[in-house]
Amino acid sequence: MSKADDDKRDGAVATAEAADKKEPNDFELAKKAAAGDGDAFEQLYRRHFRRVYALCLRMMGDPVRAEDMTQEVFVQLFNKIGSFRGESAFTTWLHRMTVNLVLMYFRKASTRSELLTEEGETPVQIVRGTENPESMPVVDRIAIERAIAQLPPGYRSVFVLHDVEGYEHDEISKMMGISAGTSKSQLHKARLKLRQLLRQQAALN
Repeated sequence: MSKADDDKRDGAVATAEAADKKEPNDFELAKKAAAGDGDAFEQLYRRHFRRVYALCLRMMGDPVRAEDMTQEVFVQLFNKIGSFRGESAFTTWLHRMTVNLVLMYFRKASTRSELLTEEGETPVQIVRGTENPESMPVVDRIAIERAIAQLPPGYRSVFVLHDVEGYEHDEISKMMGISAGTSKSQLHKARLKLRQLLRQQAALN
């Protein structure tokens, strides 16, 4: 057999092996992790760590606390992975777990009084571009992220959940234990504060 034939055979074997090594989906990994497969859980961690951290950072506005919360999320995931039944996408399930843990942190940190402040709504238009962060220019996205980090915790939570993550006010009210009216009020005030912060940043540049 010629060298060319050998190379073809080796290439075919490599292709077959690659097909056999097709990465399992999240549900398959979750089932394996629930059965005690540490490697499967490690794959889930590597696959979703960045997404969880980004959400924690947006909601908490502090890189150190976001890192701590991300670790807490995966500790909870390790303990509850067996309860994932695949009825929704794994990313959706993990996303909701992350949001709930961050909100629980805020409640424990005695920020609930701020979240429950009932004030009149301020009819402010959304900052242009924030309704779809992925489509914004990089520089603008950086400015937005910095401004979001400076919002008070209650404002930031509602803003991120509604304008970034896409939750409706009735969903936010259930998640945060507030009324839908309070959620709307906090969102309007968050948008107003965000516009103010962005103008301040622009003035410094």
